[in-house]
Parts: sequence; structure tokens; C-alpha cells
Amino acid sequence: MTGDEALPPGTQQIAAGAALRQRRRLSASDQAPWLHQEVASRMLDRLSVIRLQPTAVLQSRPALGGGDEGLRERYPQSTQLWLEPDAEVRALLEKRLRRGFMQSMVDKLRGSAPTELITEPPAGAAQLAWSNMELHAEADKPALVKTWHAGLAVEGCLMFSCLGPDSFIELRPIFAREGWGPPAPDWVDMHDLGDLLVHAGFADPVMDQEHLKLTWGSPQDLLRDLRALGGNLAPARLRGLRTKAWRERLLRALESLRGPDGRLSLSIELVYGHAFKPQPKLKVAATTEVSLDQMRAMVRGAGKH
Repeated sequence: MTGDEALPPGTQQIAAGAALRQRRRLSASDQAPWLHQEVASRMLDRLSVIRLQPTAVLQSRPALGGGDEGLRERYPQSTQLWLEPDAEVRALLEKRLRRGFMQSMVDKLRGSAPTELITEPPAGAAQLAWSNMELHAEADKPALVKTWHAGLAVEGCLMFSCLGPDSFIELRPIFAREGWGPPAPDWVDMHDLGDLLVHAGFADPVMDQEHLKLTWGSPQDLLRDLRALGGNLAPARLRGLRTKAWRERLLRALESLRGPDGRLSLSIELVYGHAFKPQPKLKVAATTEVSLDQMRAMVRGAGKH
């Protein structure tokens, strides 16, 4: 694709192979990355504005998100649909479910809903779709959003979070000065993500953002925590094996992030969004036939606005 061609909403250049390796590495841990867990807690707080009691919740790539426990507490009678298309990660999740077999028996006795591991969502199966800190690292964002749309019932709600353009912005001049290429892709902003939702068929998208400032005492600690979040997914990133000398050079360069308080700092921009799956629109022709059931559904939908 050339720079002169129009890109679909939310399109971004992501190294798909690197994204796959990153997801597999992060999913191998029994816990989601530290930042993902914090964002999941903030997303759960936002669910209070969504007046839904879903019978099924679609969790997109739950190994990354860290919101499973909170979703179960909020919706104990809701079936949790774990959506994971990658066979390698799915095998890890299957082992996790088997380890929790006795707990699942206890949940059944208490009347709690089960967990189902799926490769693609059944059409209209869920009333709530949940994706935490996944979308920014997805190479084919339009396809992922369409999958969420397909899995939602009409009037179901999508809630998601991801990184925004100001994330790790302080690293860019450092990497440019050292000739290391970009430290991260150009993350998609919330307006383009809203357009992506509309393009996929969602209605009434609501987007907002939050900025965090994270600090560390040493560049070693900073690098450790960044690795725990993933890796560099920019296609134009510096290639090749890293040497000990390169690492030492990076550690020295990161000292420029140290502020008056003596700590190194990086910015994080979090983007939150939610949207609803509307009633399907009827195609207008010279003569349009509408069933009584369709008319009733349209009237009910109009009465809710």
C-alpha cells in the first residue's frame, strides 16, 4: 500500500509477526501484564454506566486483559466466552481451565455460569463484548472489530481500552537521536478508533482518554517493566540481535528521562471506548416489505432514544 492510498479507519502499521510473538509470550504468564490489570480495574468501574445484565460476556483474548475475575464478580450468572483464535495461546488457556476444574465444579453447584473457550464467537451470542489493552497491538484492527460486532446481540455493548498516541512519547527523540528507528508504532488516536467502530457497524461510540505519568528509580527497572508490557511492534524498528554494549548504551540514553525529582518518567495515554450494536437497517428499495416482527423491533428501538 502506498502513502497516497486511502487507509480504512483505524489502520496502522503493525509488525504482525512481532505482535503474534508478543501475545504468546505475555499469555504464557498466569497473570496479565501489570498495566493491563490496572486498566481492567478502571474499566470495571466504568461498567456502572452500562445498564446491562448480560447472559453472556465475550472476552476478547482474555489472557492479555486481566478483567476476568472482576467480570465474574459483577455478572456471576453470565457465561464467559473466552475468544482466542491463536491455537498456541488457546492451548495455554485450556490448561488453565483444567487446573481450575475443581473450582468450576464449585461454581456449578453455586449456580454460577460456565466458561467457554472459543475460536470465533457465535453470531449474536453475547450482550457485552470486552477487550482490554488489545486493540493497539492488533495488526488487522478492522477485522477484529468486525468479529466483536458479529459476536454481539442487537443492542449489545462493546467496551474496550488500548494505548493512545502519547504513550511512551518521550522515547521517540531518544531513539531518533541514536539512530535506532521508532520505539513503537504510531498508535491510532481515539477519533480514528471511533470512526473504525462506526465503519464496522457500531452506533453511538463514546471515546475518552486518560493520561498517566509513570516513574522509575533506575533505567533497569524501566526496561524490565516495559518488557512486561510487550515489545516494539513498529515495522521500521531496529532489526538484529541486541548486544551487551547496545544495552549499556540504551541505559545511558534513558538517563535523559530523569526529572528534577530524580526519577525517570514516561507518559501513557489510555483510550477507552464503548459503543452499541444497533438494530440492522432495512435496505430501501422501490418497494420495501417489512414484517410485523421487524416493525415492532424498530419501534421498540426508536422508543429507547
